[in-house]
Amino acid sequence: MDQTLEAPQAPPEPTENQSIAVDIYDQIYHLRGTDTAYIERLAAMVDAKMRAVSAHGGTVDSLRVAVLAALNIADELCTARQRQDSLAGTLQHSQQSLRNRAGTIAHMLDEVLEDRKVG
Repeated sequence: MDQTLEAPQAPPEPTENQSIAVDIYDQIYHLRGTDTAYIERLAAMVDAKMRAVSAHGGTVDSLRVAVLAALNIADELCTARQRQDSLAGTLQHSQQSLRNRAGTIAHMLDEVLEDRKVG
């Protein structure tokens, strides 16, 4: 019995500018990009934000909802960037502190080893 084994097929590589239709706040938008799953995630986030703004504010004007949603998203982005900058500063401070401590310990070890050589 002759059996042939086929190699598993790799997923297709993303092509440049694939077209995708997304639904945001009951409107269909045709977008282009290389990562359709990412575009769908972004569209879902925008849709969810617009629906939350609409439910909270009671407005039905889609342009107003979009602007308020954009302001909310911009606020989240700025807050995340500030937190990232703060964490990066904390990390840099911690690294400098560790370098200083390591330098002090190395100096102390050098002194102990020098004392043993002399003594």
